[in-house]
Amino acid sequence: MFTKEKIKDLHYSVNGTISAKDLQDAADKILMEYGKKVKMPGFREGKVPLNILRQKYNASAYGEAIDKLMNDDLNNYIADKKIRLAGAPKADMAGWEIGKDAEYSLEFDILPSLPEIDLSKITVTKKVAELDEKEVDVALENIRKSRSVAEKQDEKYKAANGDVAVIDFKGFVNDEAFEGGEAKKHHLILGSGAFIPGFEDQIIGHKIGDKFDVNVKFPAEYHAENLAGQDARFEVEIHEIRKHILPELNDELAKQVGHETVDALKEHIRNILTEQYSDVAQREMRDEILDVLADKVKLDLPETLVEQEYNMAKSEFERNHAHCDDKKCEHKWDDKTERKDAERRVKLGLILAEWGTQNGVEVTRDDLQQAIWAEAARYPDPKQVFEFYNKNPNALAMLRGMLFERKALDAMLTHVKTKEKKVKAEELFKQNSVR
Repeated sequence: MFTKEKIKDLHYSVNGTISAKDLQDAADKILMEYGKKVKMPGFREGKVPLNILRQKYNASAYGEAIDKLMNDDLNNYIADKKIRLAGAPKADMAGWEIGKDAEYSLEFDILPSLPEIDLSKITVTKKVAELDEKEVDVALENIRKSRSVAEKQDEKYKAANGDVAVIDFKGFVNDEAFEGGEAKKHHLILGSGAFIPGFEDQIIGHKIGDKFDVNVKFPAEYHAENLAGQDARFEVEIHEIRKHILPELNDELAKQVGHETVDALKEHIRNILTEQYSDVAQREMRDEILDVLADKVKLDLPETLVEQEYNMAKSEFERNHAHCDDKKCEHKWDDKTERKDAERRVKLGLILAEWGTQNGVEVTRDDLQQAIWAEAARYPDPKQVFEFYNKNPNALAMLRGMLFERKALDAMLTHVKTKEKKVKAEELFKQNSVR
């Protein structure tokens, strides 16, 4: 048991002593367990004498014994105090020798108690947008484009925006060809923005067989430093122009995408768009209640967790900006701001974890599977996503944590007051996109 304690806010510093006899007794029990499995010349398995085991394994057995007895003391202490650790304690037992009493100290932070939160006094805004039929028309047009056929045009046809131009090109800077600036029979979708700004615009209006120069300027932030900001000339020849021919919007097209009629397809699109509106509005409400909780709930924070969150954010920033020149980086590390952000994340994480646990929020296996399926659907090879989570339990735990927080927020929103605000769809999505 502990003989001394020092408590400051959420930080605990305690001292304890383990007698030499208790240590030896615990080490001997561990050695006896070793003896059941160890094989040594001259002895039958499981029959190695304790004194022989001590000669070979005493140091490691003592290490395990110390860990066990310290953990026993700590567990009894936190059970008696009714506190919860915020992280692994730091242990110190400098100067101890085998055969003597072990004096040690432990330092650790504990989790704060969540104050009562009266959600009924919180009001959030629910933004409601009426479905614009123009969005249905846009979705239908995108379906037609996805089913379009690129047909070759004759020599009289002039390339237009959206066409596919099959070209040869060779680039020069100061009349010298540069590496990577040449290709044959390249398929370029005009208007796609795949090439340097201005390149595709200068293809428009030309016909099959035309040979001409395209003059452009590489962007100042271009990835190849030797080309960044340079004026360039490309020799271009057009071999083919293909125009996308869109299918008719009729029941046959609707059947190709899984619906019996155009009307049924339109209704399906309306349902999807309505669901998207609802999802965006829900995200807005989650963000709003998070702001309220961060501002209104008073909570002491374990410095251990804040430091961990801060260090993780800094490591991620350094990884993302490892090759970024300080002069070119748009976002610079601001220590004061980042620490404040870390404190906010820790505070909200503690609130959601505690409130969610108290109110029976849980992440089911179906929740996890649906989240992984949704993420996998965004990748060309979904199998890689499933394998990633199967091989990375930490990543799966992080996903579970994010889902728990989202479900806790949604549960909180059932207890708050809401006021509806009618907005245009573009306003709803614009506000959400900047977060």
